[in-house]
Amino acid sequence: MKIDNVEGLLIGSDLLGANYVVRITTDTGITGIGQSGAWGFPDATQKVVEQYTGYLIGQDPFRIEHIQQYLYRLRPFRGNIVSGALSAIDLALWDIKGKHFGVPVWELLGGKFRDTVRLHLLLNGGNPDEIRTNAKIAAEEGFTALKFDPLQAGYQDQTLARVIEGARDMAAAARETVGLDVDLIFELHRKLSPMHGIAVAEALAEFRPLFIEDPIQIDSIMLQGELAKRFTFPLANGERINTIWEVRDLLAAGGPQYVRPDLGVAGGLTGCRKIAAIAESYHSALVSHNFQGPLITAAAIHLDVSIPNFITQEYLQLDESPRPADAVFRTACKRVGGYIPAPEAPGLGVELDEELLGKAPPAYLPMTTPVRQDGSPALAI
Repeated sequence: MKIDNVEGLLIGSDLLGANYVVRITTDTGITGIGQSGAWGFPDATQKVVEQYTGYLIGQDPFRIEHIQQYLYRLRPFRGNIVSGALSAIDLALWDIKGKHFGVPVWELLGGKFRDTVRLHLLLNGGNPDEIRTNAKIAAEEGFTALKFDPLQAGYQDQTLARVIEGARDMAAAARETVGLDVDLIFELHRKLSPMHGIAVAEALAEFRPLFIEDPIQIDSIMLQGELAKRFTFPLANGERINTIWEVRDLLAAGGPQYVRPDLGVAGGLTGCRKIAAIAESYHSALVSHNFQGPLITAAAIHLDVSIPNFITQEYLQLDESPRPADAVFRTACKRVGGYIPAPEAPGLGVELDEELLGKAPPAYLPMTTPVRQDGSPALAI
């Protein structure tokens, strides 16, 4: 079997404007698909894949590790865009291999460690009342873990005391609504400086979070590790990390944490199962980043099913939307309450609906950054 064709697809996204998907076809007619997680610059990812295509044509698609290493070391310049391209290719190759052997990808990764995958829902809500309403609905649907951003609008121009009070109000609304039988996760989206991040996180500790995610930018691995040592409860980060070496340094600097690789950025299944093993050696759990739709969700589920150190899977209910941008991915991963059972379809278990593909054209969202009252970009320093 040889790779016969490599095709890049820009597919519309209701959330992001466009997602980039690679479709690889073999000379036997088997087709595999994979998605890049480098959502900020999908066109750039496409250009990288186009450069890789000349090498890929004619290669044995089963040599996944060989192809991954060859392409990674092909040029001296790396980062999220290159890793996003490699990840999409990697997922497509695993999809092909599973389809060829007629088994779900988790079977190729060592088989089932678990039968079903626990989800944590990305919860909408910009104020305490909305959090109460949406948390109640989610808990009634069967979700046992919820994640939301507790920082309220305008935080960048508020005093630290006001930022903390607003975050506590959001956290209290959720905890009072769901009680102690639903885990809460607080996602800070890299919005804070280390000083503010520590202060806000300490104030949220009373609500017993499963973990607090990304209080600061990922600029410094060393600083991430130092921050983890300061917290009295688990810290999670890693969605912008690309390699096994970065994860190793992160854990070596800070000890056990929840590791959050994105299968569309951190080397696909080939890279992320290695990351899971590194995390396991630190008694850390893998909680993969996921919000781009059913294809990356499916890839994450296959990894979750097969590894021992899984804790919960990020999930966005847009995966279930009938709109073309989401329904274009026909997936075998079906949610049951707050869980997804291990899919049984061959490969990743996701196919593209060609008819809906034409109804989901890509768009480009405006690139904006919040600005403080003094005119400066509202980015943590």
